Amino acid sequence: MLCLAVPKLPEGIDWQYELKLDGYRGIGFKSTGRAHLASRNGKDFSARFSTINEALDRLPDETVIDGEIVAVDESGRPSFYLLQNFSTAAAILFYGFDLPILAGTDLRSRPLEQRRASLGELMDKLPDSIRFSESFDVPAAELLEAVRQQGLEGVIAKRRDSTYRPGDRSGDWVKFRANRKQELGQIDEGTKGAGRRSDRP
Repeated sequence: MLCLAVPKLPEGIDWQYELKLDGYRGIGFKSTGRAHLASRNGKDFSARFSTINEALDRLPDETVIDGEIVAVDESGRPSFYLLQNFSTAAAILFYGFDLPILAGTDLRSRPLEQRRASLGELMDKLPDSIRFSESFDVPAAELLEAVRQQGLEGVIAKRRDSTYRPGDRSGDWVKFRANRKQELGQIDEGTKGAGRRSDRP
């Protein structure tokens, strides 16, 4: 499921908001007793982020979790620079925000709110390096102001009833960069250090 870059966040009761974290999009999954971590384009991240991969081994078998691989500094702030040079990071974390498949049950056709409720329950059974990407029930303008004050990257807005459609950039999930120049369209070319733009949200 992909995010569409927008010049303004949508508002209303149909939308929920999450922080846009500055990291790599990651798909964690466990199948036939083995955990794996990959980029959304299929690049193997299991060895590079081995601590996350080891934590994913606590997932139920035949489970897929969608999220963001993030490096944080000593104050807990996300840093893309530290992610590229993660030997100096205070921690490497995986923020899960969706649960397409749980223990062999396909949840993709269920509303986002139901998938996230199942994800929240699953988080209680996982190590601290796997965290829940919280949603914020506040007006868009209020959240954006807080994001700008904290120097965070931006905000993701998602329709509460959205199904999970891999590869879709329909506008059910949108992103707004609060402290950077807005992306234009689907920018997948080029690189930023070791991580391709297409591996980011």
